[in-house]
Formats: sequence, structure tokens, C-alpha cells
Amino acid sequence: MEEVEEKVKVRMMKRKGAAGLTGVRNWMVVTETGQRRLECVGKHSIMRRTGLPARDLRVLDPMLSHPSSIMGRERAIVLNLEHVKGIITASEVLMINSSNPLFLHFLQHLLSRLSHQNSQNGLPVGVSEESDAVQARVDSPNPKINAEMLTGTLAPKQLPFEFLALETCIESACRCLESETSTLEDEAYPALDELTSQLSTLNLERVRQIKSRLVALSGRVQKVADELEHLLDDDNDMAEMYLTQKLQASLQEEFSSECEDGDQSSNESNSEKFDKFSGLKPDVEELEMLLEAYFAQTNGILQRLSSLSEYVDNTEDYINIMLDDKQNQLLQASIIFNTLNMILSAGIVVVGLFGMNIQNKLFDGEPRQFWATTGGTFGGCVLMFLVCFGWGKKKYFLSQ
Repeated sequence: MEEVEEKVKVRMMKRKGAAGLTGVRNWMVVTETGQRRLECVGKHSIMRRTGLPARDLRVLDPMLSHPSSIMGRERAIVLNLEHVKGIITASEVLMINSSNPLFLHFLQHLLSRLSHQNSQNGLPVGVSEESDAVQARVDSPNPKINAEMLTGTLAPKQLPFEFLALETCIESACRCLESETSTLEDEAYPALDELTSQLSTLNLERVRQIKSRLVALSGRVQKVADELEHLLDDDNDMAEMYLTQKLQASLQEEFSSECEDGDQSSNESNSEKFDKFSGLKPDVEELEMLLEAYFAQTNGILQRLSSLSEYVDNTEDYINIMLDDKQNQLLQASIIFNTLNMILSAGIVVVGLFGMNIQNKLFDGEPRQFWATTGGTFGGCVLMFLVCFGWGKKKYFLSQ
């Protein structure tokens, strides 16, 4: 019985080792028709399926810590935004499956948007909206429609699948960051106000934790904003993300080449076809408008975090002023007590002089001489204290 258990353990370890070597993971696949399925796919299979190199897949590894990034490639878009780690192609989205509630909410939102768009199109599964609309305009006998197509004034079209998925990913990440920002604001402002009214170790610890969260959250939001700004500044990077347009152009070019010269097209490599298409720069206005909206949203979040950071700094300055004031009060009290100690020491010196065992006529005098000496010593001490106190006021050693 023990030998059987050991063999089972060895087989399980071998399977885990093989899975680790091949990079097999559970991927949630969402198609452009709104269907989803869970696939257990290896790294090399994903590379062949999407045309991505291994270094791009390493960005999606949940065991490694990578900053937020959006990368456009020949046949796919690689996304690593907060809880969304996936690959977008012209026909499907591949995401590393997770039980994170944020990921599940994002998945439901993506499926809802795809279902809504497909219901608006009213198209059967596997039929593209753009090809169907173009074919309808070509076949239509209405001269106005043909004129619109010739003049380029087509009716507004919906976003391609890759842009819809990209927008949903960025929207989910921005919504997550904005929610964390609101939560942090709700906790930070009352805690800072309480710290200014009651300075204690517990309140200081709460503010320290809030400041740590603020710095971390600001870094995450800044990274997302930098990625969006980088894409907006480079039209070539945005052009790489027009996956549907590149795919259609490639298929159209391949079909045209086969019709003209089948032999020449059969010898032409895929890389040469892509090199021909790379010279065509599509209009990136559509994607630019999409990214600008979320770039403005991330800047708004950064502004809120910056305001909170300034409030924290102002509170720290106020606390430091309070501590300096307390320290000054302690120093003033120390000066006063040291002055009193010095004056009392002077009175003790007088008492010590009269306490010497020597002959003194004052010892044989009347009681009024004793009281006169005692009153003179006490009055002299008071006078010395007032002189010292007035001098400290004049030199601003003591508060006015």
C-alpha cells in the first residue's frame, strides 16, 4: 500500500514538473461573439497562436511583479493592467484565469458589452459587422449609399473587437484605481483631522500606514498614465493595435495576389506581406480619442492623490509646528525653573553665611534685626527674579 502511494506521489510530482517546464496555465478565452471557455494551454501554444515572443508572455506571469504595460504587436495586444493580464487578438481575448473578484467583475462586464454589441448588430456567429455592412452598401441599388461610400461619409461604425476589449480593460483598471482612491480619501481625511486635534501614537501609526498606501497607489496610477501617454505620443504604436484592419488588409492583399499571379503569391512569405502592409499607416484618430478619455481620467485620479498628498504634507508641517511650540514651552519652563533655582541658591548662600559659628553682633541684636535681615534676603531674591525675567522678555528668550 505504501509503495502505491509513493508511485502516485512520484507521478504527481512529474506532472507538476512538466507543467512548470511547459508553462501550462488556465486561460479564460472570450471570443468576439461573446462566448467564453476555459482552456489549459502551454506557453509555446500561446506563442504560436498569437505570434508573441516569450519575453512578452513573461510580463503576464502572475508570479512575477511587473509594472502596468500596454504593448502592441503584429497580431496581438499584450495587457498588464492591475488585475487584468491578457492578450487581445482580432477575434478573441486570452486572460490568465483568476478568482479575484475584480477579475470576475471585469469578465462579466466584457461579456455584457460584447453581448450588447452583438445584439445591436443582429449578426449570426462568425459574421463580421464591417464586412457585412460593406457588402450591403456595395449590393444596394440606392445611389445615395453608393455615393456615401465613394465620398467616404459612411455612417458611424462601432469599435472593432480589439478596441472594445482594450477599452473594457482600461476602464476596469481605471475604475479599480478610482475606487481605491475614494476609499483612501474616506480614511485619510478624518484620520488627519483627528491627528491634528489629538496627537497620539495610535493616530501617528494610522497616518503612517495611510501615507504608505498613498505612495504605492500614486505610483500605480502614474504608471498607467505614463503608458497611455506613451501610446498617445507614438502613432506607430497605436497603428500596431489596429489588428482587425491589418488582418483584413492582409487577407485582401493575399486574395488579390492569388487572383493575379498564383505562383508568385505562393512563394511570398508572410513577413514580406506584413512588410508591405506596414507601409500603410491607418488613421489612429479613433484609438487616440479612446485613449485620451482614459488618460484624462487617470490625470484626474492623480490630481486627487496629489491633493491628498499635499494635505498630508500640510498636516505633517502643522504637527511639526505643534511639536516645536511644545518644545519651546518646555525650554521656557526650564529657563524659569533654572532661574528660580539660581536665586534660591543665592538666598541659601546668605543663610549659610549667617549660620557660620563665628562671633556676629547681629546674633545679640533685637528680633526686628532678624526679620529685617530675613525680609531683605527674600526681597533681594524676588528682585533678582524680576530682573532676570524682564531681561529674558526683552531678549525674547521667554514668550511675550
